[in-house]
Amino acid sequence: MKILIDSSVWIDYFRSGTHTNKLDTYIDQNLVCTNHLILAELIPFLKVKKQFKVIKLLETLTNIKLNINWDNLINFQTTCIHKGINKVGIPDLIILDNVIQNDLVLYSLDKHFEHINKYISFKMISI
Repeated sequence: MKILIDSSVWIDYFRSGTHTNKLDTYIDQNLVCTNHLILAELIPFLKVKKQFKVIKLLETLTNIKLNINWDNLINFQTTCIHKGINKVGIPDLIILDNVIQNDLVLYSLDKHFEHINKYISFKMISI
């Protein structure tokens, strides 16, 4: 089992760790993975803050290749709209597609993933 850690979890972890106490355990068990989208969200801020050691550590994680299925994204967004789940961005739909395609577990603090999970089946760690 690999756990894709969403940027919302990393941001909380770097700031305070208030909601991400499970992350240390997942890191210690070598269950954590990432993708280029999540790294692209995190690394610019870390560069500005000169957190180069953190960047190197993130880059050593298993990186799950993105193979975007645009038809899936359209279907996910259509489902979200039909179910009243609004303002789900394309980056989050790409993350969802990556999780489903690679049978990963998603760890996110974004509430809309919990709502989406009621209508689209994927594995998720809730807060």
